[in-house]
Amino acid sequence: MFKREIYTILFNRLIEKRRFIQVVAGPRQVGKTTVVQQVMADLPIISFYASADEPSLKSPEWILQQWQLARQATEKHSEVVLILDEIQKFREWSTIVKQLWDEDTRHNVPLKVVLLGSAPLLLQHGLSESLAGRFEKIVATHWSFNEMQNAFHWTLAQYIYFGGYPGAAALIEDENRYRAYINDSLIETTLSRDILLLNPINKPALLRRLFELACHYSGQILSYQKMTGQLQDAGNTTTLAHYLELLEGAGMVAGLHKYAGQIVRQRASSPKLQVFNTALLSASSSFSFVESQIDTSFWGRLVESCVGAYLLNSALFYGMRLYYWRENNKEVDFVLVWRKKMIAIEVKSVVTNESQPGMDAFCSQYQPAMTLLVGGQNLSLEKFLLTPVTEWFK
Repeated sequence: MFKREIYTILFNRLIEKRRFIQVVAGPRQVGKTTVVQQVMADLPIISFYASADEPSLKSPEWILQQWQLARQATEKHSEVVLILDEIQKFREWSTIVKQLWDEDTRHNVPLKVVLLGSAPLLLQHGLSESLAGRFEKIVATHWSFNEMQNAFHWTLAQYIYFGGYPGAAALIEDENRYRAYINDSLIETTLSRDILLLNPINKPALLRRLFELACHYSGQILSYQKMTGQLQDAGNTTTLAHYLELLEGAGMVAGLHKYAGQIVRQRASSPKLQVFNTALLSASSSFSFVESQIDTSFWGRLVESCVGAYLLNSALFYGMRLYYWRENNKEVDFVLVWRKKMIAIEVKSVVTNESQPGMDAFCSQYQPAMTLLVGGQNLSLEKFLLTPVTEWFK
């Protein structure tokens, strides 16, 4: 389970004598704060927690104030941990943190620092520009079927439709409340506070419409030209590609590149749109939980998007690369690459014995280490979602 792994990684790093800034980055409502608080409750180290979401927040001086409080505690304790949540709210956060961290390093101050952020793309900019060599990053991802099943006893069908937001689990019996929570507390908050507020966006209405379009077409390949045709005032394809990158950086939707063995061709390809969490797809649809299972076309999209979301989140956590492949009318749903090995994955929403011409063509051209037919006779969807993706590379 991802959150258990995050707990273990963070706990072990904080008890080490080696000293790095620990950065836990991931989308909203995936349990970053909770898991860090669980770690601190189990650590025999005094800790200070502060969130930049505090209403009294005035300026970047807030970072210095919290840091000084933790520094004072080091005068009485051999080790102290400072946790700063929603750190990306400050545009110059990385410069301030670098200055304070370097001061502590020079003076051997026994202060350990954990930074949390819900805008991974913004965090990455600050890390690469100012904190190179000073940090270790832990990626927090959307919840897997394994996690939702263990925590809330969800069925496979519930996970496919309602997705992996733990905060929404208590609301699924009232689908109106569930949709309101997803749309208002997650989607709108992420768009307005993590993307629009913290990035220079010339066309905010276009960003919102692009997100809606990406959810509607999740699991499908859609060229930027076709996107432009469906979006008013869409501007050019460069703008759409940039906005899609921002949505991906916020953990909402991604545009998978075509696998071609050549980076230039991959980036020039039409993207395959993919949600990070099927809740984003179902909450924006007109189908109820029951209706979605009756409509085989929509359910098939949900199933493929569910597999894609699992692969996408796993790829982020383990440092893998995820693609699709298509040549003419032959296609492979997903191509997963890790440590010089490649796996080709096809998804079926119903068990079938049909031949797979796309998979055959891909294997002939690229010789993957393994092929998987998820939903086939030998690999059920449930088994696939409960199996760590790393197992397929062994």
